[in-house]
Formats: sequence, structure tokens, C-alpha cells
Amino acid sequence: MTLKSAADRRVILTKPDRKTWFSSRAKDRWFLFFLLAPPMALLFLTLGIPILKSIYISFFDVTLLHMNDYRWNNFANYLHLWTEQDFIQALRTTLIYVIGIVILQFVLGILLASILNHVVRMRKLLRTVILIPWTIPTIVVALLWMWLFQPQYGILNYILVSWGIIDKPYEWLSSLHLALPAVMVAALWRQLPFMSTMLLAGMQGISAEIYEASRIDGANRQQTFWYITLPQLKNTIRTVTLIAMIENFKMFPLFWIMTGGGPLNATTTLAILSYKTAFIKLNLGEGAAIGVLWLLLLLGISWGYNKLFSIGEETQARGH
Repeated sequence: MTLKSAADRRVILTKPDRKTWFSSRAKDRWFLFFLLAPPMALLFLTLGIPILKSIYISFFDVTLLHMNDYRWNNFANYLHLWTEQDFIQALRTTLIYVIGIVILQFVLGILLASILNHVVRMRKLLRTVILIPWTIPTIVVALLWMWLFQPQYGILNYILVSWGIIDKPYEWLSSLHLALPAVMVAALWRQLPFMSTMLLAGMQGISAEIYEASRIDGANRQQTFWYITLPQLKNTIRTVTLIAMIENFKMFPLFWIMTGGGPLNATTTLAILSYKTAFIKLNLGEGAAIGVLWLLLLLGISWGYNKLFSIGEETQARGH
């Protein structure tokens, strides 16, 4: 059989190539499916099922003494929480803690990152040293800061009294007004390295040509920081601050080990209250309801936070 034209030859030659391309694409999809299926199944088993189970039992009267006796209570768990002072106080404490610690982390983190970004000598050593607190387990950090805050022989009181800053040792973890700030200090010490390292990585990704152009235009350091560094770090800031909010919303070990939620519930967050309600008061239904409200609050804040950061992006997209 003879070929009539060059076009016919192209059609005949390209058919196997298209089939091979489609086959290769299908293989990639199946490979991706089999690659993701095991971790997704594991994630569903370890997170999805417990979350669904918690949501389910939050609508029933369930206690550890009567695990098999599920009695529908007409949303009584949720209605009771909104009239319970302990829940309102725990919600307030959680919000104060999260907002305060994230703001402190960001301000100190971007300051530390700016310093490390300009340091030339011993730069690698300093970047390695600041990561040490982040590598220490949270439980160890809690025990370490408990010893530092210890009223009789803690080194913090010793230094402050020796320098004349305070007249007598403070009961840091037993004070209604000092317990929460003390836990925040411990959390800040452990989490600040991650924040500063991520911001530093973002700063190093900014093109040097942009800074050079700003210097030629006569911009000073303050103007460069506000109009170049911060806008260029927008996505990095959104990511690291959101991670910090999520991590601190679910913070349990520091509070439980250092204060146990006391004194007088001054450091009882939603995580602590959920645990106490479910496993100390033995009310699993109400404890699950606290967890569900806690999860919804976290999802709502995360959605609103991302929406806030995307306002400028949507405006720019409309302009283009």
C-alpha cells in the first residue's frame, strides 16, 4: 500500500505516539493513586474515624461508667456549655493565649530573622544554635521551665532578686496573674526558632536586585522593610502564622505539665477543659462536644485568616 501524501504519513505515525502518551498518563495517575492511598487510609483511620466518633457521641449522654449506654439528649451537651462559666473562661483563655503567643512569635521572629539575614560572620553556627529549643520535646521543655520558675530554688527568681528587679521570689505557676504568661514564655522559647527560621528562608528568597533598585531610588532601611520585605514575605507570613495558630490552639502538654489548668482554672484552655470533662469528670459526651466546638472554632479562624490574606490577591486579579 502506498502513502498518498505527507499528511497521511503524519497521521499514521502520530497514532501510536498518542496511544503511548495516553497510556503513560494513565500509568502516572494509577501510580499516584497507589502512592497516596496508604497514607490517606492511615490518616482516615487515625484521624477521620476518631473525629466522626467524637461528633457522634457529642449528641448523647455518655460516661466512662456507662460506655454502652448511649442516650440522645436533645443537644443538651452543647446548650449546657454555652451557659457554663468554665467553658466561657476556657474559650477566653485560649483566645488570649493564641493571639498573644502568635503576635509575640511573629514580631520577635521577624526581628531575629532580619538580624540573622544581615549577619555575615558565624552565620551558619548561629542558625544552627537557634534551632536547638525547637528540637527539644514539649514535655522536656515543660519540665525545664518548671524548674526555672520554681519559687524556692528556681534560677529565674534567683537572678531577678539578685539584680534587685523583684523584692521576693514570685510563685510564677501558682499565681492567677503570672501562670498564663509563664506558660507563654515557655511556649515562645520553644516555638520561636521555627518562626524565625521560616521567615529567614523567605527573606533569602527575595531577589537582591529588588533591594538594589530600592537603594538606587533612595529608600532607607525602614522603607525597604515595609514596602519590599514584608510584601515579599506575604505568603511565608500567612503560612507560618497559621501553623503557629493551629499548634497553639491544640497545645496541651505545656499547660497540663506546668499548671494542670490551674490555679483556679486560670490556665485552663479548651484542650485542658475537654480532657478534664471527658477523663476526670467522666462525661465523654460533653467532653466530645467541647472538642467539636473547638474544632469548628479552629476551622472558622483558619478560613477567615486565609480569606483575609487573599483580599489583596483578589483585587489584583480583578485589576489584571
